[in-house]
Amino acid sequence: MSPARAPLAAPFPARLAAPGTVGRPWVPLLRLDELPPGSMRRVTRGDVDVLLANTPPGIVATDDRCPHMSAPLSIGELVDCVVACPLHRGRFDLCTGEPVRMPTTGGLDPDGVYHSPWSPSGNELRVDPPGPKADARRLTRVRRLRYYPVRLVGDFIEVALPEVDAGKAY
Repeated sequence: MSPARAPLAAPFPARLAAPGTVGRPWVPLLRLDELPPGSMRRVTRGDVDVLLANTPPGIVATDDRCPHMSAPLSIGELVDCVVACPLHRGRFDLCTGEPVRMPTTGGLDPDGVYHSPWSPSGNELRVDPPGPKADARRLTRVRRLRYYPVRLVGDFIEVALPEVDAGKAY
């Protein structure tokens, strides 16, 4: 039996770095032993909710919100690098930042291509009556994930976060 691989920080596309993270100090968020392989965990600092996931390529840090309608991804399911949103069943690749399956509501993908609503196998197809709600669904764009730089120091997962102001309201 080979020895267990030491955890690594997973690489991510540089263009998907979260705004305000370049040059920021590293913040210890979690002990490594609190994030076993294949698990996810939400960690909050100020008004920033970070999703930490231990994927096959390594540890990933992104916003703990679905890039469709902001549901917490940390309560979804993780399979390898793909996290499923608990709200509209969209699936997102934590290793690339790309949607793997559009949410059931349909809408625009990150490149602006329209996808119609879909229903899981065995469910009746959903048809929205015309009006503002249907227009909103049609025009909602699914974004790519944004990443926080990660490093592993000793027994801790450290993340570069944008400036956090716990008292700031948005």
